[in-house]
Amino acid sequence: MKKLLALMLALAMILSLAPAAMAEGAQEPITVTVFRGDPGDQPTEDNKIYKKIEEELGIKFEIEFLAGNLDETLGLKIAGEDYPDLFDGGNSAETLENAGALIDLMPYISEEKTPNLYKHIYTNDRIKQLLNDDGELFIIPNYGINYNDQIQNECNGPAFFIQKQVIAWNNYQVPKTLNEYFDLIERFLAENPTNKDGTPYQGFAILCEGWRHFCLINPVQHLMGRPNDGEVLIDVNDPGYHTETFIDKPYAKPYYAKLNEEFQKGLISKDTFVMNYDQYIAALSSGVVLGMFDQTWDFGTATDSLRASKMYENTYLALPLVYDPEYVDGKVIEEHYLNGAVMNKDRGFGISVNCKYPERMVQLFETLLSDEWQKTLQWGIEGEDYYVENGRMLMTKEQYEQRSDAEWKRANRALAIWESCPKKQGTMDDGNAWDPGQQPEIYFDQMSDYDKEFLTACGKKTPAEFFNPPIELAPYGEAWQIDKAPIDVDYNNGFLPIQDRWLPTIITCDPSEVDANWDAFVAEITPSAEIYSNFMQEEVLKLVEQATN
Repeated sequence: MKKLLALMLALAMILSLAPAAMAEGAQEPITVTVFRGDPGDQPTEDNKIYKKIEEELGIKFEIEFLAGNLDETLGLKIAGEDYPDLFDGGNSAETLENAGALIDLMPYISEEKTPNLYKHIYTNDRIKQLLNDDGELFIIPNYGINYNDQIQNECNGPAFFIQKQVIAWNNYQVPKTLNEYFDLIERFLAENPTNKDGTPYQGFAILCEGWRHFCLINPVQHLMGRPNDGEVLIDVNDPGYHTETFIDKPYAKPYYAKLNEEFQKGLISKDTFVMNYDQYIAALSSGVVLGMFDQTWDFGTATDSLRASKMYENTYLALPLVYDPEYVDGKVIEEHYLNGAVMNKDRGFGISVNCKYPERMVQLFETLLSDEWQKTLQWGIEGEDYYVENGRMLMTKEQYEQRSDAEWKRANRALAIWESCPKKQGTMDDGNAWDPGQQPEIYFDQMSDYDKEFLTACGKKTPAEFFNPPIELAPYGEAWQIDKAPIDVDYNNGFLPIQDRWLPTIITCDPSEVDANWDAFVAEITPSAEIYSNFMQEEVLKLVEQATN
């Protein structure tokens, strides 16, 4: 009996200590403040992925999305040192880095403590491109790091876009040059001035707001056959990588003169130059905008909205337009819109200097980069959001279509965190795609009947087949990633605003004034353009040397 009593007392003591031992091993629950440099939708209170993160990692998120102008918002936060724990500065992240708002992540990353992050940034010498001149890393790229095989089913970046119904109306003949593109839109509008509800179509929209003014500024480099290098054209066949601004060159003028011509015909609305991003997305989502130049990721919410409304004919086809020979002294330009995989350098979450638990935030990145969590963040919960058959991760038509529904996403995906965190792209070790939309079986089988028939009628299997295959990434990467801080005054107070002011004027002026306005524009922008060209030339050569040594 004494032995039994002693055993029971010992067991009771063990049980009484168990909660303390468990508490000691668990991490203290915390609430992490987050800022996203893009508009977005707040998740629901019962969002299943955020609940899973809270239950398993002890972390809740308090998320602030951008409302208003990005640079003004960041300026106010910097002035007041009002920094969240996780800080995504969008396309102005360099502003945060230069203001000292973010911590250097390198002291927290090692092969022993953070093997996932270490592999992520060190494989293929990626670290060489990521570190600044002082050996610091403030942001781990949120996109552009591929594992195993890169999948290219569609264009995810810059292109001229046109509604699929316009191509169908044209007997599935696809324009290849600038003139062919606008000629097609003109002819379609002549016979179809309104949609079935009587709402007038808009021929061509141009988004000019804030950093998204690339829709206004960047087309020329692509019409000249090059992938996205920001505001410069680089001759990769020249041993010296000749770098020049293109916006002030004679070959840029034909594009804006063409836009002036289309404006006079009514294809371009004057309102487009004062339209903010939300208004632009609303216009695209309504199905009335026939064409625009943009980047696929920039209007994804509009695409989701159109698909959710089953307005498939109003979704957009990306086209790699080039200049007609008449604009470039008879030269026939070969398009190279698609580039090799590009790390989205300096884009994504940084950890602010105000964060009280930086190690835990790095460990959050480390954990979410595991295979298990990447499947959860990208695919969802097995049995609910996807199923596995013969080793292949698959979705029913319903499961795939619900991913385009805004309300479903608010409750079932942790998009605000996933979009800004380091992530795996390409394929898993077992051959499945990390992105469900790139999984071959899903991409083709779950495509709408309209899109299947559309592509078949065009003689294609994927939207990417309208483009030439991706070219080898230049050793400097893509030049838009270069930090412009050393020439901030000339760049942000001269080079960019001069374009924002003059180009809409050139597009909307009387045709008789185009030449004079163009000459005045070139005269005003030349000093800052020369400073920018010289700076970018030096930086490109530095990156080439760094990559090749």
